Amino acid sequence: MPQTLRTTDSTNYTDLVSETADAVRAAGAALRERFGDVVRHSSRDELMHALADNDDTALAVLRPRLTRLRPNAGWVEEELDGGALPPGEWWVVDPAEGNINHLHGLPEWAVTATLVRDNRPVLTAVHLPLTGETYTALTGAGAHLDGRRLHVSPATDLSLSVVATSQARPDEDGTVVRRVGSSITAMLFDALVVRTAVPATLHLLNVAAGRIDAFWQFSGARADLLPGALLVTEAGGQLSDAQGHPWTPHSDSFLAAAPGVHAAAVATLSR
Repeated sequence: MPQTLRTTDSTNYTDLVSETADAVRAAGAALRERFGDVVRHSSRDELMHALADNDDTALAVLRPRLTRLRPNAGWVEEELDGGALPPGEWWVVDPAEGNINHLHGLPEWAVTATLVRDNRPVLTAVHLPLTGETYTALTGAGAHLDGRRLHVSPATDLSLSVVATSQARPDEDGTVVRRVGSSITAMLFDALVVRTAVPATLHLLNVAAGRIDAFWQFSGARADLLPGALLVTEAGGQLSDAQGHPWTPHSDSFLAAAPGVHAAAVATLSR
């Protein structure tokens, strides 16, 4: 990653990106109608039911549209799943990325759809319904925001950089939670500003757009990382795990950075 797109079929991939973007916009419009006042939930079961209702609302729009576009592709809609996929093409979607923010009346949420072939993202579309922005990437053809080409930051000094991470997932292993905490502490010493929030995808959009210089995460799910991974690489960024080794879906950490600060970020995270 990045890779050369294999065009062994007659697909017009530019059109496919556009149609995928239309699908996430339509799903985002459905979720926007449900967005509003905070509704407090008295139990975890109630909260999980509300999260599932948002997912189902978006999936009712996304699944038929994306299936029509690539009827032979597999389908992954469980946003917490990680690891490698079986060979072939798969739609990896997060119907409400930042779902918990949506329910709490916070603006940081999105709809994502990524076509993955043999565990490499081919194309992605990410829509932010409250701003109307749509980010797209096609392997070998660049990353774009509403048609405008994106480029990562030219930063070369981590001490002048804005960096970001997300938090550990609920019920995450304690070792991972402590690793997240120690990495934030290390970055507080070495970087200019450290941002911590969910979801991961929105941080990665900012890396691709040059607003944030680096993003890291420990563990993580396919739907969290694949859209942003393609956007960042197509915008000229560098991917690895936190130790600087090549990132794969099996990796236990993830780092996306402007090339000029990547090595320094690895050094900080490896302490």
